[in-house]
Amino acid sequence: MRKSNKFSPEVRERAVRMVQEHRGEYPSLWAAIESIAPKIGCVPQHLERMGQAR
Repeated sequence: MRKSNKFSPEVRERAVRMVQEHRGEYPSLWAAIESIAPKIGCVPQHLERMGQAR
């Protein structure tokens, strides 16, 4: 059984946008994701999936 979404669509969009906007400050996309994920309270893998689902 799948859990309900912890994050609203607005938070998801903002998180993905943050990764895109700050991507150039990191050596890789994954490094940007690892830095931003804790700021919104999720694990990097979840944030990566948010971006892929977009």
